[in-house]
Amino acid sequence: MVIDFGSFYNFPYEFDKIFNDVFNPHHHRRRNVSYPPLNIAEDGNNIYIRAEIPGTSIDDMEITITAKDLVIKGERKLPEGRYFRQERPSGVFQRIVSINTPIDADKVAASMKDGILSIILPKAGVTVPRKVDIAVE
Repeated sequence: MVIDFGSFYNFPYEFDKIFNDVFNPHHHRRRNVSYPPLNIAEDGNNIYIRAEIPGTSIDDMEITITAKDLVIKGERKLPEGRYFRQERPSGVFQRIVSINTPIDADKVAASMKDGILSIILPKAGVTVPRKVDIAVE
């Protein structure tokens, strides 16, 4: 017979966690996690944004790009039915990503596969150091 005492060793940590969750004044703010979750990467030519948006139709999303921001808006509709527990978020969402690099807006591409929205933002005029010749007068 094996008896697991692991939960007893963790008891002080678990008690502190419960105490902080209940009595922390910022407790309610933690529920407002940014949605959709994003991964942002870049290389020399592009910025890559990948957003997890499973269960959302392309028709229910809108992507807008301005000089400084990328805006992902949409609505994740809740299927009809009676729920006893709902952990997956539903409803209207909006995520704004600040872009500090000039983007070629005409070449922005977006695709969706398996609930992952992929956006490629090509950088406009990659700034490469250039040697400047000095003229002698």
